[in-house]
Amino acid sequence: MPLMTPDWLDTNSFPLPRINVLKQPTRDEWVEQAISNLNVILLDHSHCERKAAGVALNLMFRYPSNTKMVRMLTAIAKEELEHFELVNQWLERRQIPLRQLASPPYGASLNKQIRKDEPWRFLDSLLVCGLIEARSHERLGLLATHCPDPELAKFYHSLMASEARHYGIYWILADTYFDRSQVNQRLEELAIIESEILSTLHPEPRIHS
Repeated sequence: MPLMTPDWLDTNSFPLPRINVLKQPTRDEWVEQAISNLNVILLDHSHCERKAAGVALNLMFRYPSNTKMVRMLTAIAKEELEHFELVNQWLERRQIPLRQLASPPYGASLNKQIRKDEPWRFLDSLLVCGLIEARSHERLGLLATHCPDPELAKFYHSLMASEARHYGIYWILADTYFDRSQVNQRLEELAIIESEILSTLHPEPRIHS
């Protein structure tokens, strides 16, 4: 059954994201699953924003002498926490209690690809973060396009620019500290793996299922 766009939605205002680095676009099955389970998706989104802030902070602790990275990731961590608070406001509005959710295999599977030896651990960490942010940007755009709640759709659309900026920052940092040919080669490898991880829909609805 083809996905339906809500009648109220001006698709010119909510263009579907196209992100070249992602090897495969999200399938309609994920959109259908997510729209059918919006409360769970919102709860998982809260966890994702909190985790994203934590990842930025962990990189700053691991590589404190990289001044440009620290400055740029400080801004990301602050913005992720702001988004965490905004999503939590939506949880309260919809009377969804905060609780733990089992994580999908996406993040753990991607993190397994990070090499253990430096400087490659640093490069892979930046690229994995960038891929996750890129996929988040794409999927928030899909939620904005297909969400039946106009206000919630507008909320998701409002977050898209930030997600795009975040994955752009991770690419810039990788390009700052590593040769571009090394970045491009490794990004190609990781992007293929990222799409393969999502090739099978996780049975539980998640932002990255």
